[in-house]
Amino acid sequence: MEPMLATPATGPAELPRGPEWAFEVKWDGVRALADTTSGRLRMWSRNEREITPAYPELAGLGAVPDAILDGEIVLMADGIPSFTALAERMHVREPRRAEALAAQRPVTFLVFDVLRLDGVDLTGRTYDDRREALAGLALPHQVQLSPVYPDGDELWEVTKGLGLEGVVAKRRSSTYVPGRRSHDWVKAPHRRTRAALVGGWREETNGSGRMGAVLFGARDTDGALRYLGRAGSGLTGKRATELQKLLVPRADSPFDDEVPPIDARGTRWCEPTVVVDTLYLARNPTGRLRQPVVRAVRTDTDADPWEQP
Repeated sequence: MEPMLATPATGPAELPRGPEWAFEVKWDGVRALADTTSGRLRMWSRNEREITPAYPELAGLGAVPDAILDGEIVLMADGIPSFTALAERMHVREPRRAEALAAQRPVTFLVFDVLRLDGVDLTGRTYDDRREALAGLALPHQVQLSPVYPDGDELWEVTKGLGLEGVVAKRRSSTYVPGRRSHDWVKAPHRRTRAALVGGWREETNGSGRMGAVLFGARDTDGALRYLGRAGSGLTGKRATELQKLLVPRADSPFDDEVPPIDARGTRWCEPTVVVDTLYLARNPTGRLRQPVVRAVRTDTDADPWEQP
């Protein structure tokens, strides 16, 4: 089952207001569904890949009977979610390595919705009813209920001051619609992020042969791969080495629009199958990302589609 998704807003002015809306923190982590309907805990990413082995410290969720909980896996650093630190945990599947990392820097599962509980389907009930059901749960170690706030403007300022990712507004009367992006949920980030497809890479300028930058894009509604830009920031030695191993070479550019000659020069093209998470300042009128930074390789989600700037 896929989670329900929020419609993006460009800023606080587009956040809904009024008593019919509830407001939550937009957490900077990995979206996950915790599923115990089979009698044991299985955790699923947004793109329906099982991620249970990566987070052994969340095993206590298995005690919640016949349930599907929706939430965000975060790794706190000084009280603030650190996506960079979490990126080191995402792809670990070897049990001993996962246990060691869990002991050193445990994650927290912040639960914000429930689709099923005690064998009862709750997706047709209102947001308020589902939150009431969550409030009655005894949550295990490393699991917390993500709080709800009545004032979106105030939460926007608080989250901005604390360096959190943003705010999500949710209509109190709304049902849960799996796999759909709904206007009943509206998200407004302080920082812009995008999951993009890598279509090529360039070496460091010092002739080392190591990866120094990647070129990435997004598919439009026709399936064409549109160019989003080039980023070198964030490609630390370890991250660049791991990413380079995943790329499958090809002879020509996979992008369906023109890559500027200054970016294409010296590029080694690859099949656009690897997804990276990028943080950026804004998009220019042509759709290119301004000052993009590569944060992580993503296997828990598909690339975001192309949208007009």
